[in-house]
Amino acid sequence: MKYRKNQRTGDKISEIGIGSAYLPESEHSTAVEGVRFAFENGVNYFDLAAGDGKAFPIFKDALADVRSQVLYQIHFGADYSKGTYGWTLDLDRVKRSVEWQLEQLGTDYIDYGFIHCQDEQSDWDTYQKNGILQYLQELRSAGVVKHIGMSSHTPAVIQTILDTGIVDMLMFSVNPSYDCQMGGEFAKGSVDERAAVYRRCETEGVGISVMKPFCGGQLLDAKTSAFGSALTIYQCMKYALDRPGVLTVLPGIRDKADVEKLLAYYDRSEEELDYSVIGTFAPADANGKCVYCNHCKPCPAGLDVGLINKYYDLAKAGDGLAVQHYKALEKNASDCIACGHCDRRCPFHVNQSERMKEIAAYFG
Repeated sequence: MKYRKNQRTGDKISEIGIGSAYLPESEHSTAVEGVRFAFENGVNYFDLAAGDGKAFPIFKDALADVRSQVLYQIHFGADYSKGTYGWTLDLDRVKRSVEWQLEQLGTDYIDYGFIHCQDEQSDWDTYQKNGILQYLQELRSAGVVKHIGMSSHTPAVIQTILDTGIVDMLMFSVNPSYDCQMGGEFAKGSVDERAAVYRRCETEGVGISVMKPFCGGQLLDAKTSAFGSALTIYQCMKYALDRPGVLTVLPGIRDKADVEKLLAYYDRSEEELDYSVIGTFAPADANGKCVYCNHCKPCPAGLDVGLINKYYDLAKAGDGLAVQHYKALEKNASDCIACGHCDRRCPFHVNQSERMKEIAAYFG
């Protein structure tokens, strides 16, 4: 397992986390075995926006004895009063649901308390007006909640809430279909708006945990994929983990076999992780923009073209660390020999030779 650090909290978070929505589909003992197996193989980050309340005792039985070694995302606005997941902006129901979740998990604290599912500006207005945000902040002051996060599918709303400065973790729907505006209920925001969220989170140290990495499974089947071609789970995971700000991907599991399949990500070759096929079907507003896929490798001059582009984009967004990282590269844009290899290879039709000149000039 590899880990990434949340710059705002100091937490080291496993690149592969676990979502809980599908766990209740399995027998309780089978699900417990799967969650425990994930922990024993380095997974330490778990999302509790479960489709069914039956998921919570699974985590209690699997992880209660190692509670201090794992991190839970618990959502203030997820309602389990009727047994299955619901969404609420009623303060009393939020309080009852949070108390119920803690009891079912067998814990007395929350690692990341999430402002839950804010997809409309009106949601955020109500969340504040009804006292839910105040309740969440009071629990943080009391030490019950360690850090505050938020979940949303809408870049404009995300930007508004990030402006408050209280968010340490964002849960966002990340997959190439959504980012390329190729359809889907939650493909909200333009190509540039979504990219701006990634860059801002990286710049401000806000970690991103990824929901819907496979677009609800649609990207895994050529018949339903927006690209007309099936991607593997590993290509989707690699794509998400390549986005700026992303710390962990949270696929749902049912059992140990599902966990084993996810962990095989680290055994895949570069060719198996290459998701550049999406460039073949990318819309016009996605063309000409580097997505850091590194399909242009190997560079004859030894440049890491994707990383150079990422540091440039982040530096322009105000990330001082990106400037330092760029200057620490063994070879940077000024070493480009303008051979055109990357220009011919780029599936998104980026004129990288000209871009290297632009980047070199920017960094002086």
